Amino acid sequence: MAVQLGDVIAALDARYDPALAESWDAVGLVCGDPDEPVRRVLFAVDPTATVVDEVIETGADLLVTHHPLLLSAVHGVPADDPKGRLVHRLIRAGAGLFVAHTNADRAPEHGVNDALAAVLGLTDVVPLEPAVADPRAGLGRVGQLPSPMSLREFAELAAAALPATVGGVRVAGDPGRTVHRVAVCGGSGGSLLPAAAAADADVFLTSDLKHHPVAEALESVGPAVCDVAHFATEWPWLPVAADVLHRDLSGGVETVVSRRRTDPWTWHAGPAEASAGRPAG
Repeated sequence: MAVQLGDVIAALDARYDPALAESWDAVGLVCGDPDEPVRRVLFAVDPTATVVDEVIETGADLLVTHHPLLLSAVHGVPADDPKGRLVHRLIRAGAGLFVAHTNADRAPEHGVNDALAAVLGLTDVVPLEPAVADPRAGLGRVGQLPSPMSLREFAELAAAALPATVGGVRVAGDPGRTVHRVAVCGGSGGSLLPAAAAADADVFLTSDLKHHPVAEALESVGPAVCDVAHFATEWPWLPVAADVLHRDLSGGVETVVSRRRTDPWTWHAGPAEASAGRPAG
């Protein structure tokens, strides 16, 4: 059984409306013929060489990634260019590439941020920064833990719930602080720190936080902060999106989730856990 690529795209767009994407983003079909049949779809965070290897090895007809391959404007995709090489490999394998990025971040119910909130066990979840057109959609999420726990326990929960990465979970705040209300943002969510504080979150979990905003947050009344790998915060969306697509197409396509870690950080040096307050020496 197979479904035309055009019908797969329509199903994905229905869940992850392109209109929700940022103006600078590059979402939708990158390569592929909408009239070609699709039997197997592979979901991954990043369109990297190892993921394209997996497309070819598994015989997938379509790769759906969260991060765009061609975010900046390009004037060609020659095979001797790293990104062009991936496009050529996909086309030779008869596979398409589709991107759902900031539209998947904002999407209600089955988007990146709802998936992140769900894997952490949050309830009564609402957008941290609601979209004007649809209050169910928007950036980030904030919700409640089933029962209060310490910040240390929450960090351990996050480490167990999210994919393991070299960076693990970095925490800023008193380990004994009580945590009940949690704000999250998949990917780089530093700009939402004020929104997390305004939502009375006890902790804000996101990625790619910078030194000065975190230092300033600790000097004010607001949430503790957990910084985790960008890849780790977005991976929970993959099985959600795969399941939704499979059901939306009435089982007409097989959906597979890539288990290959595409977090770019591969190792670190130094002690596993630094002592708080110890001089940098």
